[in-house]
Formats: sequence, structure tokens, C-alpha cells
Amino acid sequence: QVQLVESGGGSVQAGGSLRLSCAASGYTYCMGWFRQAPGKEREGVAAIDKDGRTSYVDSVKGRFTISQDNAKNTLYLQMNSLKPEDTAMYVCAADRYAIRGTCPYNYWGQGTQVTVSS
Repeated sequence: QVQLVESGGGSVQAGGSLRLSCAASGYTYCMGWFRQAPGKEREGVAAIDKDGRTSYVDSVKGRFTISQDNAKNTLYLQMNSLKPEDTAMYVCAADRYAIRGTCPYNYWGQGTQVTVSS
């Protein structure tokens, strides 16, 4: 089992920045950030693997940066130029391996709330 604990959420005005962290209790090969706003489906925001390959949903490209500290088993999401539509519960997910390049995401955190006001 891998425990994931997120931190760093909060309330900011549009145009502001936040940095989310996700601390994993053990080794993970692939990690990602998801978000879910009230009344909307969960959306994958960004992902990264141990080789450093990253991917982003189009709506955050150029504004969000995913990174990791392998020594600390910690995942980060730097969020700049935040918009009200970024308001959501942000959840970290991970797994110890990928299948045909896809992360199964069997481990999930509890989430951290991000609220962006206009």
C-alpha cells in the first residue's frame, strides 16, 4: 500500500499562484493530479513518471507545472495564472508501475481544495 497526502491548497484571487504537494509513503513509478469541481466529472490535470515524462490537459498547459522529488517521494503541482474555472478539489494519485505506458492509479489521496475567486 502507498499512502498519499496532499497539501498546499487554499483560496486565491484570479491570476494568483499556488503550489500543491503530494507526499507518498513509498516508491511510486507514476503519479498524477486530478481535479473535480462540484457537478463535474473528475478530470486528469497532469501526470509524470519516474523517467520525467509529463503530460497536461490542454486547459492548464503553460500555466501549471508538474514535478517530483524522487528522493522525497513527493509530487508537486505549481499552478500559476489561476482562473476561477480551476476551482476544484485536487487529488493526487499514483501507482508502482505502468501498463503499456498507462498508469493504473490504484492509490489515491484525500484531496486538497483550491478556490479561485474572480
